[in-house]
Amino acid sequence: MESSKIERALLSVSDKTGLVDFAKGLAAAGVELYSTGGTRRELENAGLAVRDVAEYTGSPEMMDGRVKTLHPKVHGGILCRHDHSGDQKSLADHQIARFELVVVNLYPFSQTVAKPDTTFAEAIEQIDIGGPSMVRSAAKNHKYVTVASSPAQYPAILEAIQSQGCTSLEQRTQLAAAAFAHTADYDAAIAGYFAGQLEESGDFTSSLRLTLHRALPLRYGENPHQCAALYKAADAGPHSVVNAEQLNGKELSYNNLLDLDAALGVARSLPQPGVAVLKHNNPCGAASGATLGSAMEKAWAGDPVSAFGSILGFNVPVDAAAAECLAEPGKFVEAIVAPDYTPEALEILTTKPKWKANVRLMKIGKIEPGAASLQLRAIDGGYLAQTADDLPDDETEWKVATDTMPTDQQMADLRFAWAVCRHVKSNAIVLAKDEMLLGAGAGQMSRVDSVEISITKAGDRVAGSVLASDAFFPFDDSIHRAAEAGITAVIQPGGSRNDQQVIDACNKHGLPMVFTGCRHFRH
Repeated sequence: MESSKIERALLSVSDKTGLVDFAKGLAAAGVELYSTGGTRRELENAGLAVRDVAEYTGSPEMMDGRVKTLHPKVHGGILCRHDHSGDQKSLADHQIARFELVVVNLYPFSQTVAKPDTTFAEAIEQIDIGGPSMVRSAAKNHKYVTVASSPAQYPAILEAIQSQGCTSLEQRTQLAAAAFAHTADYDAAIAGYFAGQLEESGDFTSSLRLTLHRALPLRYGENPHQCAALYKAADAGPHSVVNAEQLNGKELSYNNLLDLDAALGVARSLPQPGVAVLKHNNPCGAASGATLGSAMEKAWAGDPVSAFGSILGFNVPVDAAAAECLAEPGKFVEAIVAPDYTPEALEILTTKPKWKANVRLMKIGKIEPGAASLQLRAIDGGYLAQTADDLPDDETEWKVATDTMPTDQQMADLRFAWAVCRHVKSNAIVLAKDEMLLGAGAGQMSRVDSVEISITKAGDRVAGSVLASDAFFPFDDSIHRAAEAGITAVIQPGGSRNDQQVIDACNKHGLPMVFTGCRHFRH
């Protein structure tokens, strides 16, 4: 069938971005404009001739605008089939005008409920009824009707009308798909808000709805034969990797994004100024220092072999000293995430190293504390949901389980090691000294193996270090090995039925040991 000429448009929008220019273009193309409430007033104030929908239907707006477009003369004009004789007879019998273009976007529900002081009653008033109904009617009837649900669609629609008098079926189909996605997202936001207002059994609702929009197509996934893309949640925080501003470098990869997010998580846990060096989603270096430059040097020195080609996270803006350290010969960095970069640091990183044009520099603004927000992980056929393990531990729950008490310096190192340990894949062992990661045993099936790997990584620096374990020691063998290597203090959750055996081993070697009472598995 031939596309119908667009002669009549119905406009009723909450977001009035680009509205007047679009309507002027329609009017200049001979399209008759119908509108409601605030949209009509906006168009009339711009000098446009607009027919009031209430005057057209003969039914005035009522109930503070809750009822205005829910009328057969509106929906009949949208839903009628242009090549169906029965539909055309109904239009004539009931004096219904045909709408070939419907321009509608919805009340700002998500923006309203995002404000912390929004009341439940205020949220309810932002639930649009007539808008979604018109959008769905137009999208259903896209064979004949063009639907615009976003100001971003106006230019292409106007260009088609100006050049051809109508849109193509392909364009209308694409617009209909976008319209149904728009109403689906809107309903999901409302359902999610209500779920959050209701108390259900446990900490999670009986159903979970996700609204994700493709933010970035990726060349491939973890491996070149896998397809991939980055999707952004509607409620993604502004100070996150997903919303980071890229200041320099090549396009981001799937693995880059995973490591950048992990690097940000580690950096957030460190005392300021702090740096985390990530490789394959595990910290191979981490440090805090009196200056960012000294922290950078210590973090890189934690495992310089693994640090080559790493991803870095900073918890303060990158300065010239840290940038100079990274620009030294023999060092290579894939990507950096930081709150910001000083002009001097940006100049150094983008001009001095051999990899200057390639390094991805991501700016996220301020570092926000963890919020234990919802975390999802895909498994075959479903998702696992949990709260993120990003809240600081309550140190009032910590207790020294041994006869020997840790010194102030040991306690500071234990606190640092514990902060890093939760970000290492289980079974996780971390060795640290002077707020510097010396060695990590990550992702081993045996905790004994993780201890051995961490000692090997630390090398000659192991003497005087402290050890953190993400979960309890089931036996005392690791304690004996730690003491033999010169480790001076231990921090772990406790909770094993063999805790006393482990405590006795620490007492035998004179090692202070802190029980945190909190496990930090990371699978």
